[in-house]
Amino acid sequence: MTDTHDPGHGNSPAAWVAVIIMLIAFTIGTFAFWFELPWLVWASAGLLVLGLITGAVLAKLGYGVKGPKYAPKAHS
Repeated sequence: MTDTHDPGHGNSPAAWVAVIIMLIAFTIGTFAFWFELPWLVWASAGLLVLGLITGAVLAKLGYGVKGPKYAPKAHS
C-alpha cells in the first residue's frame, strides 16, 4: 500500500507564521465585537489581511513548503 499523503503540505514556517497571526487577529476581533469596539474589530480585520500578506511574502522569500530555506522534518 502506497502512502499518497503529503505530510509537508502547509507545514512550513511561512504557513505557521501566517496562521498564528490570523488566529490572533480572529481572537482580538471576537473580543472586540463582544465588547462593542468597532475600531478594534476593523483593526483586527487589518491584522488578518497582514497575516495573509506575511505568509505570502515569507513563502516568496523561500520559507514555504517548496522554498530553498525550508528543511522538512522526518515523519515517523
